[in-house]
Amino acid sequence: MPTNWDEQYEKKDTPWEKGAPSPGLVDFLAAEPVHGRVLVPGCGYGHDVRALAAMADEVVGLDIATLAMEGADRFPKAGHERYTVGNLFDLPAEMRGAFDVVFEHTCFCAIDPSLRPAYVESVAGALKPGGQYLAVFYLDPGNDSPDEGPPFEVSLAELDRLFLPRFDLVREWLPQRAYPGVQHPARRGLGRRREREGQGGHGYRRPSIAKSIGSTWTLECSILSRNLGRRPVERR
Repeated sequence: MPTNWDEQYEKKDTPWEKGAPSPGLVDFLAAEPVHGRVLVPGCGYGHDVRALAAMADEVVGLDIATLAMEGADRFPKAGHERYTVGNLFDLPAEMRGAFDVVFEHTCFCAIDPSLRPAYVESVAGALKPGGQYLAVFYLDPGNDSPDEGPPFEVSLAELDRLFLPRFDLVREWLPQRAYPGVQHPARRGLGRRREREGQGGHGYRRPSIAKSIGSTWTLECSILSRNLGRRPVERR
């Protein structure tokens, strides 16, 4: 049964709500400021949105839950951010091909895995040619079975299968910080969306990710981008 996200907010059953932006995102922005127009799907109360809005030209927080957007609007403005209730899988025309960056943190892991191919098409469709996709993926959210969720787990092989037809990986790395009380190895990477499927064709191999002793979560963190023919440029 699909999750009723407004009901989750109404009951205050929101374990994903940490009260602060992703520490990995904060560290990334300190080293590499993000500019242009940014879309944050499944943004919840907008903590990541505000971290990005402190430097980006415009940030749009999108969530299907009306109560999440109402809560996000109650926070002080950090820059040029706005929040809108909407469905990532049915973006209005003005949001297609309109963004320089899409930041993913808690949307991909929340949707039913059967929707993942449509998700990739939606985020690729929201990006301008050459736009970047910065993402935190939950490889192992500590579920008892692969079918349990949300959050739903994902394997590296599935990420390759889903994203490589439309994106190139430019960079990935291991973030040094996580939310308090959450210990996990995580990787973040930089990639570029391809202009069309099959263009570029440059493959890559991720370093293996070992789960640390006592870890609850294992994450894959990546930046991917639509490609205009450029090759992946850096791997950490």
